[in-house]
Amino acid sequence: MLAGIRRAGTSDIARIDAFHHRCSPAGLHQRWGRTRVAIRDIERLLAAGTTWLGLDAAGRVTTVATTGRISGESQVMDLGLQVADAQQHCGIGTLMARHAAAYARSSGAHTLSVYTAASNIPMLRILHRLGPATQTPHGSHVEVRVQLRS
Repeated sequence: MLAGIRRAGTSDIARIDAFHHRCSPAGLHQRWGRTRVAIRDIERLLAAGTTWLGLDAAGRVTTVATTGRISGESQVMDLGLQVADAQQHCGIGTLMARHAAAYARSSGAHTLSVYTAASNIPMLRILHRLGPATQTPHGSHVEVRVQLRS
């Protein structure tokens, strides 16, 4: 259960790192393409866009979502999303993705872009819940672009 969502900052690096240590190697590989996330990766994540933390009732990070204009296209924002293994399949990822999409829309974006493994069915389902989506295959991965609704 998600108790709250708040914006993350550099003071949250240790909390985000602890969150990644609670995630399974398979979950990290699916999101990051590797099984370990370094502090410098978290610092880059925070610098590249706007990051939110989904918190449980005890204040532990259960979800991290980031949006930013990484692709260089002015009206396209990229989305990164990681949900702790124990909280998957509870709607938290969809809630955080909707939160990020609303932020992207209010920031002038018309499209949300995600590059993920083609086998990442939970993420693909979340994206299709956000709005009309197109998929472009890239080998074992796929780029999904979601048109943000006004």
